[in-house]
Amino acid sequence: MRSTRILAIIIITAVSACFSRSASAQQVEVPEGYELVDSVIYRPVATADSTLVGKNIFNVLPDNVNVRQSQQIANSMKSHVASNGARTISGYRVRIFFDNKQNARTESEAVLKRFNGLYPDVMAYRIYANPYFKVTVGDFRTKSEAMALLARIKGAFPSAFVVKENIEFPVVDKDNAVIADTIKVMRPVRK
Repeated sequence: MRSTRILAIIIITAVSACFSRSASAQQVEVPEGYELVDSVIYRPVATADSTLVGKNIFNVLPDNVNVRQSQQIANSMKSHVASNGARTISGYRVRIFFDNKQNARTESEAVLKRFNGLYPDVMAYRIYANPYFKVTVGDFRTKSEAMALLARIKGAFPSAFVVKENIEFPVVDKDNAVIADTIKVMRPVRK
């Protein structure tokens, strides 16, 4: 019973600290036999709206929103987006299709469509490098990250393999993006 009560106090303290503007400014009544100590928590980073990726935010604003800015700022932003849109780095992808048969174009389109249906969260690319049609997926900085995807998709694409290619800039850590915060946690005084 006592450990449940302590856990409840810790949770309440942690939640209230997360929602307050300034955890240090908040006054918490500390019962006798307890103390407040600093503790580190990790909370998820707010995720970006993937429907806006690659779009100009000013073109998708609702009609009732009016943005006032100089044309010089708008032109500068367009120039920045245009000049950085094609930046790539050396990395790894998983090749799921590689062929030069007569019907390779049609097959590559079908493989791309099937992959996008099964794994909509992974970027897929179809290219033609004479005489081959290729479908590669993912944008990974390390070979081990690409191998993890390969293991995940091997059942659906048994001939898949990892290749070294120039890749788009991937999200730093989209699966584990967190922010470390310090909060006050109530615990029994140690003797």
